[in-house]
Amino acid sequence: MKTLGLIGFPLSHSFSKKYFSEKFEQEKIEGWQYELFPLETIEQLPDLLAKNPSIVGLNVTIPYKEAVIPYMDEVDESAAFGAVNTIKIENGKLRGFNTDVYGFEKSLKPLLKTHHTAALVLGTGGAAKAVVSVLERLGIVCKYVSRTPNEGQFSYKNIDKNILEKHSLIVNTTPLGMYPKVEFCPNLPYEQLTDKHLLYDLVYNPNVTTFLKNGKKQGADIKNGLEMLYLQAERAWSIWNEEF
Repeated sequence: MKTLGLIGFPLSHSFSKKYFSEKFEQEKIEGWQYELFPLETIEQLPDLLAKNPSIVGLNVTIPYKEAVIPYMDEVDESAAFGAVNTIKIENGKLRGFNTDVYGFEKSLKPLLKTHHTAALVLGTGGAAKAVVSVLERLGIVCKYVSRTPNEGQFSYKNIDKNILEKHSLIVNTTPLGMYPKVEFCPNLPYEQLTDKHLLYDLVYNPNVTTFLKNGKKQGADIKNGLEMLYLQAERAWSIWNEEF
């Protein structure tokens, strides 16, 4: 039996376990299982692998997409920007990939218009790094927005009509608004949004977050993270299956 799994903390709910368990059943894929492995610290990873030699692949979620990198024997170019969300384990070696990049780009590109030349990326974690790597490759100028901004980044309190006019794409990479705290959203002057804006939320539960609702009220185009999630999951499956 080959074991796949998800590491992160906490793991109160998991799209990945449901998705892959259903995939194995529906496609009659035998010899594979998917489990959840909540790790209170990333330092527990070597012990997890030692105790579970059947693990051949892992998904990585909050808060370990960056912290897991020192444990990799090799990092694929897809994760070269500094965030890993997929690990392939073969012959005792750990290779890190990022399939968020693939999922985000494939789901975003059909929505882009010629005026989407600059973006605000809400958050600065591993998912934000994946988003920025895609946007920069597409020629879109990016600015991070953070509650505790570093040099060259915006604070939420900086965001005004002028900045929003210059940045018609806004991507939320934070968990704000995720179930069950659905009433929360990034602190933006939503009344300054227009029908020129595109709001993309990596959150997929609920289907329409408060962030997206606020944009839709102003006529903005909106997109949640569900398609990205499916795309990155299938990309991970293809990576794990390459040589098995």
